[in-house]
Amino acid sequence: MLALLKKELKTYFLTPTGWIFLAVFLLVSGLIYTLQLVFAQSPDYAGYLSGLLFLFLLVVPLLTMRIFTDEKRFRTDQLLLTGPARLWDIVLGKFLAALAVFLIAAAVTFIYPILLSFHGRLDWPVIIGTYAGFILIGSAFIAVGVFVSQAVEGVVGAAILTFCALIVTFFIDFLRPYMPATEFAGLVWVALLAGIALARLYSAGRNWAVTAIVAAAFAAALAVLWFVSRGLFAGLIGETLSWISLTNRFRPFAMGILSLDAVLYYLSFSAFFLFLTVQSLEKQRWS
Repeated sequence: MLALLKKELKTYFLTPTGWIFLAVFLLVSGLIYTLQLVFAQSPDYAGYLSGLLFLFLLVVPLLTMRIFTDEKRFRTDQLLLTGPARLWDIVLGKFLAALAVFLIAAAVTFIYPILLSFHGRLDWPVIIGTYAGFILIGSAFIAVGVFVSQAVEGVVGAAILTFCALIVTFFIDFLRPYMPATEFAGLVWVALLAGIALARLYSAGRNWAVTAIVAAAFAAALAVLWFVSRGLFAGLIGETLSWISLTNRFRPFAMGILSLDAVLYYLSFSAFFLFLTVQSLEKQRWS
């Protein structure tokens, strides 16, 4: 894994990808810093970092779009998949390399609060907590980008699909208040999620019998819940969207609160998408 990590880091800085990412990130973050804090004479650095989350929509696709698409482009993907390296080592090496470039950019921005500290007193625990959340949510977005990169053929397609996936995470909080809260809507929502899971189950094994048995068992359990305690379905769509929202869990960090629940969520979210990436590569290896 370390050898692949070093190789990927060299690739970032021997090609325009890493430099373009750093240039866009630091240019836009510097402009926002100047307008929001310097010109406005505001010490709210935590608010500044929270505002930078929207910058991820632009920079994360730039950072991750070539991770696996270049392997397919130069036809080295089969060599990589059939080599002695474990798939987890491959995925983690590429993920950690992208994360390292992101951490370099985040470290450069730490100059800004140091400069501000010469002109006023800053709440350093809040700033450190916000940086912790900033890095955690950044790692989660990078994990999404890694997964998309191995699922798409072209670089442009990987960048666009990653952008779309990330923008969904931002709009979840805006959509949640407008979601229907009726019991029937919650039932339909659960059935829809179950349908997606069953489709995934069938695609993994191509076994109609197993899929049908699982579907029947789930339908029976759902029917029992509906007749026994249908109140559980009220507002279920909004609660589900709130649970999967990445930006919603960032808020405690912006207040200087190191939420263990949010930390575990971000780490689990990143691990889940890396796991999906490994499973997809495993399927490609044997296909």
